[in-house]
Amino acid sequence: MAKVGITETVLRDAHQSLIATRMTTEEMLPVLEQLDAVGFHSLECWGGATFDACLRFLNEDPWERLRIIRKKAPNTKLQMLFRGQNMLGYRHYADDVVEYFVQKSVANGIDILRIFDALNDVRNLETAIKATKKEGAHLQAAISYTTGPVFSTEYYVKYAKELEERGADSICIKDMAGLLTPYATYDLVKALKESVKIPIQLHSHYTAGLASMVLLKGIEAGVDVIDTAMSPLAMGTSHPATESMVAALKGTPYDTGLDLVKLDGIRAYFDTLRQKYLKSGLMNTKVLGVDANALLYQVPGGMLSNLVSQLKQAGKEDKLEEVLKEVPRVRADAGYPPLVTPSSQIVGTQAVYNVITGERYKMVTKEFKGIVRGEYGATPVPIDPQFRKKIIGDEEPITCRPADLLEPELDKLRAECSEWVEQEEDVLSYAQFGQVAVKFFEQRRNEKYHIDKNVDMENKVHPV
Repeated sequence: MAKVGITETVLRDAHQSLIATRMTTEEMLPVLEQLDAVGFHSLECWGGATFDACLRFLNEDPWERLRIIRKKAPNTKLQMLFRGQNMLGYRHYADDVVEYFVQKSVANGIDILRIFDALNDVRNLETAIKATKKEGAHLQAAISYTTGPVFSTEYYVKYAKELEERGADSICIKDMAGLLTPYATYDLVKALKESVKIPIQLHSHYTAGLASMVLLKGIEAGVDVIDTAMSPLAMGTSHPATESMVAALKGTPYDTGLDLVKLDGIRAYFDTLRQKYLKSGLMNTKVLGVDANALLYQVPGGMLSNLVSQLKQAGKEDKLEEVLKEVPRVRADAGYPPLVTPSSQIVGTQAVYNVITGERYKMVTKEFKGIVRGEYGATPVPIDPQFRKKIIGDEEPITCRPADLLEPELDKLRAECSEWVEQEEDVLSYAQFGQVAVKFFEQRRNEKYHIDKNVDMENKVHPV
């Protein structure tokens, strides 16, 4: 048995799960060299919601963040999370944009792209897979794990084989809602190891309180790499603690070989950040405990906070229990999509509407219509034709790969944002986040103007 590798998620998924992705690059800087010296399999540090949060809330350039991390952590593979044809935005993009995004991600320092599709529709990963292989990066294809009528071990094995055939270098079981149970994990990993010849990585959130046991049973079944988070930003809706898993495996055939003393120095640094987040209210104690409701309603942690916030805005906080019960019903109507971005937001928002209007599907969101029409790809279970007609009327459903209907759009996007562009990557920020990116570009220009002006003033020769 080879030693188990660890992907450290503290720079991306851990703070995305616990503090809404608000860790700044400045807060990361002091600890990057220490993280680099540990010997992790990889550092997950980019993608997911980090791109959006940088532009929207932190007034940071996500590309610059990546370059800084790359420079400060030259010895460790850097990993990102990428939503296939959705990239890091919330719609499908044309193939030329997806290809360019992959090219620039690798050029700026990404070694491993973990690519997934919210519906497990392999067609939505084709372009991203080809582009990643072309750039010579490691393509990790992820299975969005969920439960429901069709989600058997056989379903996941079949999907994993498809991903391997398309060129995946490794497979990740992505348990975003913490739905895996220890023995189900053992059986699934065993079946995957017997069916595919590439490494298997395991990613499970602690939401329901099972993730440490899930990782352990996965390791016993042959998992090659696990995702963990430094303890101050672990547990709750995040991941099992890195130090605890390293200690649990020490002296066994699965020993990670990582040094707990080195980890303790990093832990101490993140502990000061944790205290800061708790004090500021950025870290809500609601996300720190165990919520076994996740096993009943399959609502990931991030989705839960969205539902609470939507109900709060409508002054209907007392309806949360009703909404949680409505989520699985809406999901069943929509063909049982796994609840991960963007399908989690789509199903969750529709469930909120169904409850607060007092009539199911009286109001239907544009995005829910899109999922029913096939704009996001094929749902795991075919949608009932009568239900589809109720939601989209006489509109023609989409049965092809949705991106086949999109014209190349990179040149058009370049033209639209040309006045703001200071680096080639800016067009990709604009492509995904439109006006949010423009607002960031404006602030960047204003700050630069003030700095240049000040420097100019300082350089003027004053008469003596």
